[in-house]
Amino acid sequence: MVNLDQLREGQKVVGADRNHVGTIDSISGELLKLKKNDPSSGGEHHYLDVGLIASVSANEVVLNVTTAEAMERWSAA
Repeated sequence: MVNLDQLREGQKVVGADRNHVGTIDSISGELLKLKKNDPSSGGEHHYLDVGLIASVSANEVVLNVTTAEAMERWSAA
């Protein structure tokens, strides 16, 4: 499990395939809230379970699923 204190607004979120998923807006409980103004978002906030996080660096969060899988799993509310 990732230490949620490592997560910050503005960090890029990428899939296991290293393609862009979104950008962190905030942390809402056990969910990453992604920015709605990110080009990948379609103008909506999307949420991903923090359990999908494989690793975190200063500027990037890497998921343990591909970008396509992450987008299939995200929710809009």
